[in-house]
Amino acid sequence: MEAVDALEHKLSSYLDPSQVRKVLKAYEFANRSHEGQERQSGDPYITHPIAVAHILADMHMDHESLMAALLHDVIEDTPATKSQLSWRFGKTVSTMVDAVSKLTEIEFSSKAEQQAESFQKMTLAMARDIRIVLVKLADRLHNMRTLGVLAPEKRRRIARETLEIYAPIAQRLGMNDMRVEFEDLGFAALYPLRYRRLREAMKASRGNRKELVDEIKTMIEERIDSENIESAVMGREKHLWSIYQKMKSKRKSFRQIMDVYAFRILVTSVDDCYRVLGIVHNLYKPVPGEFKDYIAIPKANGYQSLHTVLLGMHGVPIEVQIRTEEMDAMANYGIAAHWLYKSGQTDEANHARATRWVRGLLDLQQQAGNSLEFIEHVKTDLFPDEVYVFTPKGQIIELPSGATAVDFAYAVHTQVGNRCVACQINGQLASLSQSLESGDKVRIITTKNAQPNPAWLNFVITAKARSAIRHFLKHQQHEESVDLGKRLLDRALHSFGSSYKQIRKSQIKKLLMETGAPTFESVLEQIGLGSRVAYAVANLLVPENKRVKPQDAARGNSPILIDSSDGLIISYAKCCHPIPGDHIMGHISPGRGLVVHQESCKNLDDIRLNPEKCIPLNWSPTVEGEFTADVKVEVAAERGIIAILASRVTEQNAPIEQIRLNERDAHTNIVALTVKVKNRIHLANIMRRIRTLKPVQKVYRVKN
Repeated sequence: MEAVDALEHKLSSYLDPSQVRKVLKAYEFANRSHEGQERQSGDPYITHPIAVAHILADMHMDHESLMAALLHDVIEDTPATKSQLSWRFGKTVSTMVDAVSKLTEIEFSSKAEQQAESFQKMTLAMARDIRIVLVKLADRLHNMRTLGVLAPEKRRRIARETLEIYAPIAQRLGMNDMRVEFEDLGFAALYPLRYRRLREAMKASRGNRKELVDEIKTMIEERIDSENIESAVMGREKHLWSIYQKMKSKRKSFRQIMDVYAFRILVTSVDDCYRVLGIVHNLYKPVPGEFKDYIAIPKANGYQSLHTVLLGMHGVPIEVQIRTEEMDAMANYGIAAHWLYKSGQTDEANHARATRWVRGLLDLQQQAGNSLEFIEHVKTDLFPDEVYVFTPKGQIIELPSGATAVDFAYAVHTQVGNRCVACQINGQLASLSQSLESGDKVRIITTKNAQPNPAWLNFVITAKARSAIRHFLKHQQHEESVDLGKRLLDRALHSFGSSYKQIRKSQIKKLLMETGAPTFESVLEQIGLGSRVAYAVANLLVPENKRVKPQDAARGNSPILIDSSDGLIISYAKCCHPIPGDHIMGHISPGRGLVVHQESCKNLDDIRLNPEKCIPLNWSPTVEGEFTADVKVEVAAERGIIAILASRVTEQNAPIEQIRLNERDAHTNIVALTVKVKNRIHLANIMRRIRTLKPVQKVYRVKN
């Protein structure tokens, strides 16, 4: 009863009496529903929902959130239903309670999948109503505070999940106080011995530091007071988990990390923030490159503050954060400060920023293949050190440190990323893989028919770019392999006197039963990828008694047309480098799809006689792209001949991929060139240009 009275007193300070009554009504219902139930500690179960409501009341959350907090376990642990709650407390509250329950109730085959799935559901819940997640975070916080009664194994599992998922979400929503508590409670449960040692070391160092902290604080206060600025200066202690992480990642000793003194200065206006910055820079020397202005450009989670590092007396480093009281509330409560400071504009912007992040997560979710892939993407996004770059129109785009122009393109819009071919950074043409720096102005050059390059996955770092590229490539590969599968199956069916267009539903049904494949499309995809043989599938589709001799024997061998150099499931054999104009043949290679060879290639000898494996091909009249060709040039040994050869080739708009020089004897060298050409005519023009050079004795194309 004391806890309920305290809650009522807390709520009366900021809610209307009618809203407080609604919250108390929810408490009475929860109390009746949970009657006789106990927590593992032996306390009545109702103590948990009350504690969760207290956490939210400290953030000044609205009455609906508090009602949901008190009722959050009712659907899961008692006979009460969602429709009962809806009838008693309204649709909004019942939906929130249902969503919070759903975030915990599913069992999965693996712990990783369970975490991933619950995170995925949390994202959907956030998109519907961000308050659902605040209730869930408060629920987890109270569970962490009372973790001691659980078995060690369960304790460690919950602690790890909290550190990996809940703490980063709290950070991303700007809720620093909650994040710090999550991290320290998680640290204590996961590594109890290390936690105790660090805590003792921290206590011991506090005594030695007190004098110096007081001295620095007094000097800062006196200097600010002399300028008649209202302020509060406080020493800031690093929390244990962040000290432990720094010791681990930077390989520093406890003493090295504790040698830094940190202070926070709170003032009343943004104007005063910059004035105080000038005052502390006059008082102590600032360290170059360590000043960060998060007021002009807030962090992705809405955090605003000025950060600077100073060198105090005896060369002691002093970290200073300067912000207004409202910014401090935003830093501590994050998205929940929206309810604390309803009047201000800053929290509206922060609310929008958090909601934008959630919307971004939803896009990722739709593109990811499964929940594990989704969480792998999201984890890369949860701990960003941001860089801020500008679009040509001056709009600011926030990206994690190390992001490239391709990450920027996808941050602007998925279609901009998919069609990106080049970029300008600060007006200069630059590589797409170049890391961006804060302040860069980036312009993306796009073309209509461009598509993502699989090599981009080696350097992009944002989750959005990575998942969009993978999604596009998966989709593209699927479409290409289904299309090739259709054409291969059509050829195979023709040898039995049938065709793709003549397949009936009953035949497909029978095929799926015999192969165990989920859909006919998946069978076509497997044929295109080379995982299934087209003749074997045709054999199942057309029983022996229904086969007829094909009237048009030639059609069974009609060639498949090749129309591009850059398909995902059509590759060109490196042994003979076929180019448009060559007579070509292909074979299906498991996992690689169709491999194109020159018809005369020696490597086709083994499969040439097997019509199931060897496929006649033709170039499409509209074929386009760049194809690799190998050329050898015998030249008299002269200085500068390589440069002359290279310029002759590039004059013909043919990029050179590789040049190798071999000495045949004292007078003759053999130069091996690997060039990109459009077709045989293009290659013939290049060879003709090379032949006109005086030192050249012989030019020929290497075919095998």
